[in-house]
Amino acid sequence: MIIDSHSHWLPDEIISNAHFFHKGWGDIEAQARIMDEAGISKAVLTYPTSDAHLKLGSLKEVARIYNDNVSKIIKRYPKRFIGAAVLPVDEPENMLNELKRALDELGFKAISLASSYSGKYLDDAAFLPIYREAERRNIPIFVHSQIVNPIGFERVQDPLLTPVIEYVFDTTICIGKLLMADILRDYSKTKFVFAYFGGVIPFLTHRFDATYQMLRGMNFVKDLKSSPTDYLKNIYVDTSGDKSKTNFLAALELLGPKHILWGSDWPAKKDVVSSIQAVQNLELSEEVKEGILGGNLEKMLISYY
Repeated sequence: MIIDSHSHWLPDEIISNAHFFHKGWGDIEAQARIMDEAGISKAVLTYPTSDAHLKLGSLKEVARIYNDNVSKIIKRYPKRFIGAAVLPVDEPENMLNELKRALDELGFKAISLASSYSGKYLDDAAFLPIYREAERRNIPIFVHSQIVNPIGFERVQDPLLTPVIEYVFDTTICIGKLLMADILRDYSKTKFVFAYFGGVIPFLTHRFDATYQMLRGMNFVKDLKSSPTDYLKNIYVDTSGDKSKTNFLAALELLGPKHILWGSDWPAKKDVVSSIQAVQNLELSEEVKEGILGGNLEKMLISYY
């Protein structure tokens, strides 16, 4: 079974109030057809982040609109689409209530967060109740790069460099801050799934451990109680439509195959079949490839109650 861990659908009210997105992001029938053609059984719908909240007045309003409309999709296609709920991050006291509404009333089975919100990353204490609830219910948290003012945007605003570099590094910093706040240690059972291989984290594993050991020797950095990579191994990553063997190999070395999930990044990336083939081309056993293509995520979702 192939399950897409990274796909998007947006309601008209979000599309019409955001700058980047077009009507194609709201065509669920087209997505279902592509899934049939590619042999994809199910797809997780996550929020790609947008600037719609600026016109709509709040992230709370975005969460309401998105969750109510995605609920209609997953009820219309109960065997095809899995909802990941958006939370009203601008009203931290209401995040847990909205999560419970999405899970208990709207049929969602996951959470969708951005890597940061106006410079506030996911190590902020406001998110801890969400992590505890995610652990209690055993549901995954899908983390998408923040596309509105990601890290570095204040210094470099470029239509290519921002999405290629700044989005990826916003995710990288997010993971790093979760590490340094001890969240990856203290919430080791929380299933964080980071888009695009977790930024450049898989390429920094040796640097993390070597630099940490050097700085600990000088008492220049806090005691993490173990090597950074021991905690980084707790995260999950999705492939986000990528076809580069190098990225797969780096992620495999750090995380192992059970923490890698295939994702298409539809409709931002259209060549769904080739990104599936990239997994098939890896020199891994068929069992391991089946896990990456859907088995790993299926185990996550089956455990939901």
